[in-house]
Amino acid sequence: MARVLACWRLLRVFTHVLAGAWRIRWVFPRLQQPARDAEVQAWAREMLARLAIKLIVHGQPPAVGPVLLVANHISWLDIVVMHAARHCRFISKASVQHWPIVGTLANGAGTLYIERESRRDAMRVVHHMAERLGAGDVLAVFPEGTTGDGTTVRPFHANMLQAAIAAQAPVQPVGLHFGDSAGQHSLAPCYIGDDSLWDSLWRTLKTQGLQAVVSFGQVQLPEGRDRRAWAADLHQAVVDLRADLGAPAPKP
Repeated sequence: MARVLACWRLLRVFTHVLAGAWRIRWVFPRLQQPARDAEVQAWAREMLARLAIKLIVHGQPPAVGPVLLVANHISWLDIVVMHAARHCRFISKASVQHWPIVGTLANGAGTLYIERESRRDAMRVVHHMAERLGAGDVLAVFPEGTTGDGTTVRPFHANMLQAAIAAQAPVQPVGLHFGDSAGQHSLAPCYIGDDSLWDSLWRTLKTQGLQAVVSFGQVQLPEGRDRRAWAADLHQAVVDLRADLGAPAPKP
């Protein structure tokens, strides 16, 4: 029965992905940016509903930009979850824009792309981020640089914070946590190690009572800190937010 239910959910997810790609191709060109942002958020919330994942939001998402959101990274689902909680523009590896369907969705959501192997491209993206923050955008990054299993938060890379410093824009820490119906940590959505996207998706589809919990912390300004010191303080803020959500305590 669980397999049948998972297959039904998968069909509904697949049709929702195709519908989203169709709207981006044919409807988005006629919409102003605020309407596009609202569509992306509504699409993300419906995606979580089709995955049977309950969204729980703590704290106050930013009402307007400019602000840079920094969050821990667990799964491919993190982007959907954060869009559902508050539309934002993500920074992603450049190859994503060429993926079938997924690239179309990412482009429609306003993703900024970076060649991770290129130092020069990283500098270009930081400059572009500073421009977008100066224009009042809400941007989001995963400064761990990779996904984890949700039991720890890896140290934050500081490079992207330079954009906030250059734009004199605030940064808001965000704690992400996946749990079961009792609030206990769930590994189902994880996307790490030898996991394929299909492995993670299928586990998620089969799991009952999943909750995606997003906790928005207090907005911070650099206050004289360089980007490395600021990254360390933001890392601790995210660890503390997750502890408040009942996420596993950091391993010694």
